[in-house]
Amino acid sequence: MLKLKDLFFILKVEKKKKKDLCIGVEFEHFAIDNESLETKTYHGKDGVGESLEEIGKMDSFMRFENDGYLLGLTADDFEISTEPAGQFEISISKKKSIKDLEKIYLDFMRKYLKVFKDKNQSLVAMGYHPNTSINDFKISPKKRYEFMFNYFKDKGTMAHNMMKGTSSVQVTIDYLNEKDFVNKYKAFTYLSPILYALFDNSYIFEKKPLETYAIRQEIWENTDLARSGVLEEAFLEDFSYEKYAEYILNNNTIFIDDEMGLRSTENKLFKEIFDPEKEGTSDIFHAISIVFPDVRLKRYIEIRMMDAVPYPLNFSIVTLIKALAYKSGNIEKILKEFKGVKFSDLDKARGEIRKKGINAKYYGKTILEWGKFLYDLAENSLDEDEKPYLKEFKKIIDEGKSPREKFKEIYEEKSLKDAVESEKINV
Repeated sequence: MLKLKDLFFILKVEKKKKKDLCIGVEFEHFAIDNESLETKTYHGKDGVGESLEEIGKMDSFMRFENDGYLLGLTADDFEISTEPAGQFEISISKKKSIKDLEKIYLDFMRKYLKVFKDKNQSLVAMGYHPNTSINDFKISPKKRYEFMFNYFKDKGTMAHNMMKGTSSVQVTIDYLNEKDFVNKYKAFTYLSPILYALFDNSYIFEKKPLETYAIRQEIWENTDLARSGVLEEAFLEDFSYEKYAEYILNNNTIFIDDEMGLRSTENKLFKEIFDPEKEGTSDIFHAISIVFPDVRLKRYIEIRMMDAVPYPLNFSIVTLIKALAYKSGNIEKILKEFKGVKFSDLDKARGEIRKKGINAKYYGKTILEWGKFLYDLAENSLDEDEKPYLKEFKKIIDEGKSPREKFKEIYEEKSLKDAVESEKINV
């Protein structure tokens, strides 16, 4: 049976100095047809799989294939992959500066975006499909997605929306030691509903306008309570590596890949089926990766609450999180503001956010007021060369409108097509 100590060497990191801290990011996009606004999935003519093959021929990439299907490409500074709905994801290797991350992203888009344009398609950064239902297509041909899709059939009511409908920005940060991990994990957990609401970019859901807000938050709440949403243990005074390891050990991994091949774990807990002396670390990394809390721990911390948003707002998110995580005293200031907060406070706020968006109240302030607090922390602590990246986030604060609200305005005043146009990647 796997023991707690067997996970610690994975969770603990090599001793770092503050000057060595880096930041990484994953940007997900939908490839859409410019006329119908329907999402192009992995399969078929002009599908994302075909586009991935074309990109793969343009440079020397390491290819990731499964059963003859190309599912990913790796270069020195980035990886391209496809999510269950064919979401086109670029994951950029961790860097110290926002400028370096931005250069990789822009160089990538300027070189490879033409593959989609030549098909009369665009990459859009939205939280949910603009004109496609999850019932309209099948998932990408990756075995793990098939296992997950079947596993989630009797879990949360929106688990398949999560797999087949959503797109996001996910930012990764480093931690120095266990104390630093605990402080950062707690701080970003407390910020979870704020980040969901501020960067809500989903007005269309299953081809219809939404009356509620922050559908991404609602989807994760209704995916699988055992592995998604807010980790309640983060509200414990004694939260630690051990508490997070217990969370991993007491979840199941949905599937395993061993000498018998890829197969279901049949709801057995991770601690019941893995022998670390026999299986090695790859299975532990799988177990860590198959849970989906809002804030996820690997050998770094992933912040996962934000809807996909277009450039340059996407880099406002990266810059904000970098400033909050790394600039002196900011994590401590966040923890001080949320001293005494309980899970029930956060849960209450989630319900109010669904009704009121950024005008909802959470622990004494509206979400918009919390946004101003976070902006001020970041702006007052960033180096001068990185402050301009906050410009798009400041517009949200100054105008009092989330990306969802701006999309809604264009949709109501003009058309869906005009609203979607504002979400396209144009660099």
